[in-house]
Amino acid sequence: MSKINTDMHRILKERFNHDTFRPGQSDIISSVLSGTDTLAVLPTGGGKSLCYQLPALMFKGLTIVVSPLIALMQDQVDSLHNAGIEALLLNSALDWDTYCVNMDLVRSGVVKLLFCAPETLSTGRMQDLLAGIEVSCLAIDEAHCISEWGHDFRPDYNSLSTIRNLFPKAVCLALTATATPKVRKDIKDSLGLKNCTEFVGSFNRPNIFLEVTPKWRKKEGGANLQVEQFLEEHMNESGIIYCFSRKQVDELSAYLKRKHFFVLPYHAGLSSEKREKNQQKFICGKVDIIVATVAFGMGINKSDVRFVLHYDLPKSLEQYYQEIGRAGRDGKPAHALLLYTYADTRKINFFIDEKSGVEYDSAKEQLRGMIEYCESKGCRRKVLLAHFGEKYESYESETTKDSKQSGCRSCDICMGGKSVNVDVTIPVQKLLSCIIRTNERYGAGYVIDVLLGSRQKRIIENKHNKLSTWGIGKEYSKDDWFQIVQLLIEEGFLRKSSDYNVLSLTQDARDSLSERAIVMLPFVPSGKTGGLK
Repeated sequence: MSKINTDMHRILKERFNHDTFRPGQSDIISSVLSGTDTLAVLPTGGGKSLCYQLPALMFKGLTIVVSPLIALMQDQVDSLHNAGIEALLLNSALDWDTYCVNMDLVRSGVVKLLFCAPETLSTGRMQDLLAGIEVSCLAIDEAHCISEWGHDFRPDYNSLSTIRNLFPKAVCLALTATATPKVRKDIKDSLGLKNCTEFVGSFNRPNIFLEVTPKWRKKEGGANLQVEQFLEEHMNESGIIYCFSRKQVDELSAYLKRKHFFVLPYHAGLSSEKREKNQQKFICGKVDIIVATVAFGMGINKSDVRFVLHYDLPKSLEQYYQEIGRAGRDGKPAHALLLYTYADTRKINFFIDEKSGVEYDSAKEQLRGMIEYCESKGCRRKVLLAHFGEKYESYESETTKDSKQSGCRSCDICMGGKSVNVDVTIPVQKLLSCIIRTNERYGAGYVIDVLLGSRQKRIIENKHNKLSTWGIGKEYSKDDWFQIVQLLIEEGFLRKSSDYNVLSLTQDARDSLSERAIVMLPFVPSGKTGGLK
């Protein structure tokens, strides 16, 4: 073992009281210590903070940590102080005397980690402070915030590319738990990480059971009753319920209190003191359930959350994945339930329509991904992991093979026996052939229009109405073809480009075509047919 590795393990034990690293941590830390710019994507609860905290103790100079949330930064500073590690937080909320004392401590070289928000780091006062200080590492936490294609874009993060140039000798570490291949590329481009090492951990959380079920209508008793019945099945368990609006949070939490559940609300409309009090009661186990908007959850250190229930549709799979990742961090079984009605998309689209440009396109694409997950006929884990560019190898036993079923054994589709594979060899051959004949330059909608024999202007101008695949797919509806495309992406036969969603074939797809192999997928046709447009 090299001296660096020996020192890493010694510090891990002596300063952080851990015997071993979590998956991926050791490689990421080694990369940072070698001076290589690094992008690290680790799942929620995967231990991202250690990846800059430990190197900070081995670097000679200062490590600057950029984070979007003051509360999260304060928690880390307090935790580091308890471990005897010098760390500070600088932000606009500090009084001037405290701010001056903290700046003197930074200048003295005593402080190893300095936490600040991007807007703080971009101020002239902060840059003057850091001008005469050796900065060894610039760590960007929640790095997906820098990308307009991310689910939580923050304009303040745009300044980081300029800030980074102020410390040319410092190694840069970008960290996030939720980044699609498109967002990862955007992070690297925005920060100028040209020769960086990229680490992407598995997004699979096998202990979380994934379930999507139709939201009850009023004549069925309503969604509040649906939630009540779910909670009765999880009595005395800790859980989070996410709602779209503050009003819904207040109404649902009041309803559940009347039904004698130990529940508190959390949203930005409450005072900061009230939010902090409610959050601490939940973390300490004084209440079982927190009903919240998306304002709740980032950095919550509670390992025994047994369920996350989404009362309303999340805006993106990234948001959904981040929120369900707050369950089951202790490795024990947990349940993620989403109540779904397509009507919820209208609320999200109302806000999307107020956006423009890249922000509009990104929001629409994110919502499409969320709907595809909810309406998938196949294994939900496959859909979720495929969204992040990860292929999930299904569990198969002799029993499931005989019944043409396969999957993860930990989602409603697989456990409900709904994931029944059927022979889709012919339609798959038609689709793949059409993608090839259009030179793998178009998205799913265009390719499907060719299969359906559309005479739209663009197809005629491209002379794709002359292709042998034009109009050969009328036995299925447009929605059916979209379903097949999605299933092939999940199966690893197709990939979508990160910019314009252009479809292209993987080697598995090419092999399948050339070998005329039988293709079995959990395709459920609508019974409708396509036709000319």
